[in-house]
Amino acid sequence: MVLCGGNGTRLWPRSRATMPKPFIPLLGEQTLFQATLERCADREIFARPVVVIGERHLRFAEKQVEANAPDALFVVEPFGRNTAPAIALAALALDPDEIMLVCPSDHHITDPEAFRNAARIAAQMATEDWLVAFGIAATAPETGYGYIRRGEALDGGYRVQRFVEKPDLDTALGFLADGGYAWNGGIFAFRAGKFLAELSRHRPNLFATTKCAFERGDNAGATIHPDQESFAEIRGESVDYAVMENTDHAAMVDVSMGWSDIGNWDALFRERQLPSDDNVIVGPGEVIGATGVMIDSDGPHVTLIGANDLVVVVDGEDILVTARGAVQRVREASRCKDQ
Repeated sequence: MVLCGGNGTRLWPRSRATMPKPFIPLLGEQTLFQATLERCADREIFARPVVVIGERHLRFAEKQVEANAPDALFVVEPFGRNTAPAIALAALALDPDEIMLVCPSDHHITDPEAFRNAARIAAQMATEDWLVAFGIAATAPETGYGYIRRGEALDGGYRVQRFVEKPDLDTALGFLADGGYAWNGGIFAFRAGKFLAELSRHRPNLFATTKCAFERGDNAGATIHPDQESFAEIRGESVDYAVMENTDHAAMVDVSMGWSDIGNWDALFRERQLPSDDNVIVGPGEVIGATGVMIDSDGPHVTLIGANDLVVVVDGEDILVTARGAVQRVREASRCKDQ
């Protein structure tokens, strides 16, 4: 199951609400959405994808599935209600015993074979009614990620002791030193019926309204449209808050797969940077007497002299200049919010 969407604010101005980052070729010619489909293209391992997506982005996804998933089933949300309802809609479209692998469409993974191995392990655990999270090997004290604390060992993985929301730097440093924590990458595996049962148990109203929207909608063919009026009654919530932090059946598998959620311009800088280069230049630009700089321009030539650790992005008439340490604040820009 592929989760698509987003407001396009964290990588503004290149990413926008009308064209969020899953559908933009940020790393090479392939988009992150296409790369997600490609990782799951082997039909000896994976079933056809169920793509949950908003109405305004459907045309982008339909165009980009052709190479790796022409058989995709689309579930089209009239508007966003966060990840728990999105996953529930996909689960309702499946047989209760089918194993769902929930994949956000905007992640970058450099070791797809490690991803597939973790998926096999998680799928086996899911047959035993575990709700399995991928615990990404933490390589830095990241404050923008959630964390998972390993509990007792299970066959193939671990019981989850606790989920931790985005920590401050001192706490994140402690997690890294402890060694018992992993990043929560937002990738999950579970039986469709087990997820719905846990959602019904812990968020009965969310479950009931989502089920109503699904059952009253148009469920024929390769595109499912939930009923818009019923969908409007859904009180959205993330899958972490609604289910994973409440269930007694939360488990995790450890995986080191070169993962990044490309959550801001600094993360994209790190993914683009070559070991031999101090700076990253995409499009016309040059850097003189500076290090730690990324220039990303779609037209005008950008010259940066003597200023370190900056990101400069030119997209049409919009120009962003930010210190790499302040990239989390890009979403505060009024121009970003307007688009």
